[in-house]
Amino acid sequence: MPHVDDSGLSQQEVAERIAAGQLNIVKSESSRSLGQIIRANVFTLFNGIIFVAALVVLSTGQWKDAVFGCIILVNTGIGVLTELRAKQTLDKLSILVESDYVVHRDGQDVLISHDKIVLDDLLWIRAGEQIPADAEIIRTFGLELDESMLTGESRTVSHSEGEQVYSGSVAVSGLALARVNAVGDHGYAAKLTAKAKVFTKTHSDLNDGINKILRAMTFVVVPLCVLLVWTQLVAVGGLESAIATGMWRDAVVSAVAGVVSMIPEGLVLLTSLNFAIAAIRLARQQTLVQELEAVETLARVDALNLDKTGTITDGGIEFSHLQELVEHADRAELEQRLIDVCAEEQPNATAQAVAQGLPAVHPSANVVDRIPFSSARKWSAAVFQDGSQWFMGAPEILMERTAVDAPNEFAHKRDDIHQQTRDLAEQGYRVLLLARSDAELSKTAEHQLPDSLIPEALVLCTERIREDASDTLAWFREQGVRCRIISGDNPGTVRSIASTVRLTGDQEPRAMDARELPKDVEELADVLEHVDVLGRVLPEQKKAIVQALHSRNHVVAMTGDGVNDSLALKEADLGVAMGNAAPATKSVAQVVLVDSKFSHLPDVVARGRQVMANMERVAGLFVVKTVYSALISIGVVLSAIPYPYLPRHITYIGSLTIGIPAFLLALAPNVRRYKPGFLKRVVMFALPCGTATGIAVLLTAWVVPAVMGWDLTKPTDLAQLRVVSSMVLFAMGILVLARVARPLRSWRGILVAVFAVAGVIGLFIPVVSNFFALSVPTGVTLLVTCCALVVSACVFMIFIWAAPLIERIFSRRKMTR
Repeated sequence: MPHVDDSGLSQQEVAERIAAGQLNIVKSESSRSLGQIIRANVFTLFNGIIFVAALVVLSTGQWKDAVFGCIILVNTGIGVLTELRAKQTLDKLSILVESDYVVHRDGQDVLISHDKIVLDDLLWIRAGEQIPADAEIIRTFGLELDESMLTGESRTVSHSEGEQVYSGSVAVSGLALARVNAVGDHGYAAKLTAKAKVFTKTHSDLNDGINKILRAMTFVVVPLCVLLVWTQLVAVGGLESAIATGMWRDAVVSAVAGVVSMIPEGLVLLTSLNFAIAAIRLARQQTLVQELEAVETLARVDALNLDKTGTITDGGIEFSHLQELVEHADRAELEQRLIDVCAEEQPNATAQAVAQGLPAVHPSANVVDRIPFSSARKWSAAVFQDGSQWFMGAPEILMERTAVDAPNEFAHKRDDIHQQTRDLAEQGYRVLLLARSDAELSKTAEHQLPDSLIPEALVLCTERIREDASDTLAWFREQGVRCRIISGDNPGTVRSIASTVRLTGDQEPRAMDARELPKDVEELADVLEHVDVLGRVLPEQKKAIVQALHSRNHVVAMTGDGVNDSLALKEADLGVAMGNAAPATKSVAQVVLVDSKFSHLPDVVARGRQVMANMERVAGLFVVKTVYSALISIGVVLSAIPYPYLPRHITYIGSLTIGIPAFLLALAPNVRRYKPGFLKRVVMFALPCGTATGIAVLLTAWVVPAVMGWDLTKPTDLAQLRVVSSMVLFAMGILVLARVARPLRSWRGILVAVFAVAGVIGLFIPVVSNFFALSVPTGVTLLVTCCALVVSACVFMIFIWAAPLIERIFSRRKMTR
C-alpha cells in the first residue's frame, strides 16, 4: 500500500467506538421468519370457523362427522411448506461472500472482517472489493466505482479527494484511502433498505372474494347455528327428551352440517393448492415465488416497469463498430491496429468486447512494446515495428494531445470530434478514441502522451442487451401489457436501448429526464401516459411512478436488481427481482428470477393467468354449495324439520362433485386474460344453480316423508330420508359440474361421467357406504327416489333457462334509469 501520513485510529479509540456500538453491523433479514410464515397461514378467518365447528362436533363424540376439520391441516400445511421452500431458496441466494478489508490503524495496515470496521476508520478501497461502509475519500489512486446497485447508473464513476462514496458500490479499478463516516444501519444503503422492510401481504382478488363470502357467512352463521340447534332439538322431541335420549348429539351435528356446508372450505384449499403447484412449476423454470398470492397477481398485471441494467441489459458491454475520422482511411488497417492495442495479457472489459466484436481479426506479431490500460491514465498504447504508436482511450484525454493544425491529416477539428463524441454518447454509445503518433513514446514511469496524436477513429461500444429482451417485450405488447423502462442512466442512452429492443414496436419510444417530472401524483400519472422511457430516476421517484400508475387503477409489476429499486418493488403490486440482485431487493420482491433471465417473465404471467382463469371456472362449484346450504338451512329453520343430510354426506358428495373434479379442472391449460369482476361473475353463476339445488333438496325433505309415511323422530326413517336427500344432492352436484366443465365434447365430459359413476359405485362398497352412512334404496323407496331425481333435474333446467331472462330484465331496468 502507498505511504500514509495519518496513523489512523489507535487501539484505544477503536475500543471506545466498539463500546459505543459504532461497529459496521447491519441487521438484515433476507425473507420472512418461520414464525411469521406460520402465523400468516394458521391464523385466518377460514381456519377459525372450521376449527370451532370441528371442536363442537368432537364434543359430541361423533368423530366421523368431524373429518372436515382435517382441511385446516392440509390448507395450512400447503401454505407453510411452499413458503418455507421459497424462504430456503432465497436465503441461499442471499448469502454474501464476506470479504476481509484493509484498514490503517496505529500507523499500520491491518486486515479485518467487514463487521469489525468502526466509525472514523481509515479504509483502503481496493479494486474488486465492495465498499462495506459509507466513507469520504482522503487519497485516490485512480479509483473507479460501479454504483449501479445504488443509483441504476451503469457507467463507472471516478471519485476525487473529499467526495463521498457509499456502501454497496464496487471498486472496478484503482485504489483509494477513505475515512469511514457512517457504519451499520446509518449507511446510505441500509437506510434505503429499511424503508422497504415492512412486510405487506400481496393483494389477491381471489382471496378477497373468498374472504367477503366468509365475512358474510360469519354474520349469518352464528344466529343460524343457534336456530338450527333449536330446530333440531324440537325435531327430536324437545330439549328434555333430547338430553334424556342422547339425541342432542344428532341435533348439534345436524346444525354443524348446515354451518360447515355454507363455508366454501374446498375453495380455500384448492386456491392454496393451485398457487402452490404453480409456484413449484415456476421453480422448475428458475422462478422463485415467495408469496403464493403473487401467482394470481401475475394474471392481473397491465403495467410493467423495467429496470434497464440487469433486466434489458446484462451489465456487460459489446463492441458496436468503428467510425473513421480520417478521409479515405483503410478500415482493415484500423481494425488490425485496434486489435493489437487491445491484445494485452490481462485485457479489461472494453478490450475483451473489442476482441469478441472482431473475431476475424487476430493480434499480429508487429507489436514490440506496449503500455497496458490504466484507469488513472484512461488510455493504453502499443508500439509497432515501423516506429508508430497507436493509442486507445478516453476522447477527452487523448484529444488534449492531438495535432489539430497539421495540414490534411484528418477531416475533423477538435471541436467537431468533441461534439460528435457527445452526440454518440447521447445515443447510448460508450465512446473511445483510436489515435496514432510517430513521435517517440515516453518511457518514464508516468507514461506521458506525445504532443502530436492524430485521431484516426472512434471506437463505439454499447451495453450488452440480453438476447431474449426483444422477444419478451414483443410478447408483453401482444398481451396488452404496457412496458416502460425506468433507469438511473442517461435518458438518451436508455432511449437508444429501448429502440434497439423495440420497446414500443414500430414506434419510436418517447423518453424523458426524470428531473423534469412533476411531484404531484395526478400530474405525474398524466405525464406517464405519454412516456415510455425515463432516465436519471431517483429511488423515491421510482416509488412515486408506481403510486401514480396505481392512481389510474393499473396493476403494476416492477423489475429490479439494485438497492435503489427496493422501494419501488415494495410499492408495486408485484415485485420481480433478479437472482443477482442485492439481498435487500430480493427480500421485498414477491418473485425472484433465480438465473436472472428476463425471458422467464412471460411464463410467469402465463402461469398466473392459467391459475386465475381456471380458478374462476371452478369457484362457481364451491359458491353453489354455499348458496344451497344457506337456502336449505333457512328452509330447515322455517319448517322445523330435521336436517336432510349429515356432515359426512356433504364430505362424500362434495369430494366427488366439487373438490376432486375442481382440482383437475384447475390444472387444465388456459391462457385467457384476466378481467376484473371475478366475484360478480362467480355469484351470477352460483345463484341459479345453488337455488335450484336448495329447492330440490327441500322439496325432497318436505314431500318424500309424507309420501312414504315416515316418522322423522324415528332414527331409521330419518336415516332413509337422509339417504334419498343425499342422492338428490349428488345428482344436482353432477349437473352443476357438467355445466362448469363445458364443453363436454372433450376430456371434460369423460371426467364428469367418471365421477358420476364413482359416486354410484361407492354405494356398493361396504367400507365406503358404512363410513358415510349411505345405502342403496330398494322397493318403493327406490321408485320414490327416482321420481325425486327426475323432479330435481326439471327444477334445475327451469332455473338455468330462467336465469338469463331475469338477468336481461334487470340489465334493461338499469339502462333506463
